[in-house]
Amino acid sequence: MHITTNKPNGKGLQRIFKATWCSYKGFKAAWLYESAFRQELVLCAVLLPFSFVLCQSRGHWLALVACLLFLLFAEIINSALEALADCVSLEHHPLIGRAKDMGSSGVFIALLLVTLVWGEAGIRYFY
Repeated sequence: MHITTNKPNGKGLQRIFKATWCSYKGFKAAWLYESAFRQELVLCAVLLPFSFVLCQSRGHWLALVACLLFLLFAEIINSALEALADCVSLEHHPLIGRAKDMGSSGVFIALLLVTLVWGEAGIRYFY
């Protein structure tokens, strides 16, 4: 069975190029309109060089970098959810409020992960 869609995504390499362009526009929008994303991106840029000093193996380095990327991922998803919710309605609605709170909780979990992984690495390095 063949399922058709109305999405003009193209096929093959054309679809990959279009998806990459959309990703670029998403990063640009996050940078321009989301101060939390800018702050977390700067945090990641500052911490990244230290990952080479703190890591004790390639796997440890991967864990340090992966949790930074996960933080940016969580913030992008939270920002997208908030933008969509604000597009639907700016008035208070319990379900929209719940969705925004849950998105914020996702970012909190990502920040907690960064704190735990990087804190452990710092403790091992200095002690």
